[in-house]
Amino acid sequence: MLEKKDTEIIEFIKMSGECSSKDIFEGISINISYATIKRTLTKLIEDNLIEFKGKGKATKYFISPAFELKISIDIEKYFEKEIDNRKIKENFNLNVIKDLLNKYSVFSDDELDKLNEFQDKYTKNISQLTEIEYKNELEKLAIDLSWKSSQIEGNTYSLLETERLLKERKTASGKTKEEAIMLLNHKDALDFIIENPDYLHPLSVSKIEDIHSILVKDLEVDRNLRRRRVSITGTNYKPLDNEFQILEALNSTCELINKKNNIFEKAFLAILLISYIQPFMDGNKRTARIVSNAVLMKNNFCPISFRTVDSVYYKKAILIFYEQNNISAFKEIFINQFEFAVNTYF
Repeated sequence: MLEKKDTEIIEFIKMSGECSSKDIFEGISINISYATIKRTLTKLIEDNLIEFKGKGKATKYFISPAFELKISIDIEKYFEKEIDNRKIKENFNLNVIKDLLNKYSVFSDDELDKLNEFQDKYTKNISQLTEIEYKNELEKLAIDLSWKSSQIEGNTYSLLETERLLKERKTASGKTKEEAIMLLNHKDALDFIIENPDYLHPLSVSKIEDIHSILVKDLEVDRNLRRRRVSITGTNYKPLDNEFQILEALNSTCELINKKNNIFEKAFLAILLISYIQPFMDGNKRTARIVSNAVLMKNNFCPISFRTVDSVYYKKAILIFYEQNNISAFKEIFINQFEFAVNTYF
């Protein structure tokens, strides 16, 4: 979260346009040293919230094009406004994929240091496990992910009922056949990427479609890219409704992910952008979570179960990206759930 001095400096630059560090020092209302101003400016540049041009005394600071993408948003305050009172980006924005996310890193240096620290712990932990122990831990995670991923989509199976279904193939009383199929398909999709770690590398539209097909098998859901309009509950954001534009957006997403070098960034973009594009009639977020985990596992990174995330909070974080093209809330979920997975399973 931004500190008071960060917010004050940003607001001053927004109001003033291009300005020097001296302008900022003399113009802001809080009493901090010039050296603190300079350090804060450097940190805001590293976080892609502001940029600069010129050298020395001629240096001018201005708001970064990535500002709206990365600035922290209070998720609870944001949703205090009802759906029709929120000022949003109603239409799909291909520019955020082709330009902003192509040009700017998703994570700050501090965030990457944190994630890499967790990954180092995971690597050390699994080096001490036998093959059987590792498989057992992965099985636990797979059950948890199947349960939580399905719960986010409205499935009413409990975690214990899910474990019994996936291990013993015993359905829970009072639940629909479709709920059981959803969970079993989810486990099948996870088993597929575990057994075929290289399948989604490089990422392509046809391979994303294959994962989706596993997830919707025997459910009344159309396969392949959708040709009809879809609406999303809780928002006025309108996904693309033209199959050729959907294909272009998904191809651009694959190109973006394939060219990125950082594994965390690849996995984050997969889960966020497939959800944003909504390429299928149903099963989009489930597909996104499987593809994201496939990226992590192909590179020997810890997979994520999302077990402790609140389903409503998860949906709100996704909606903020839909409506504002802002990644802050969902990025927080990704980092916290990666930490949870490392500390819980391995």
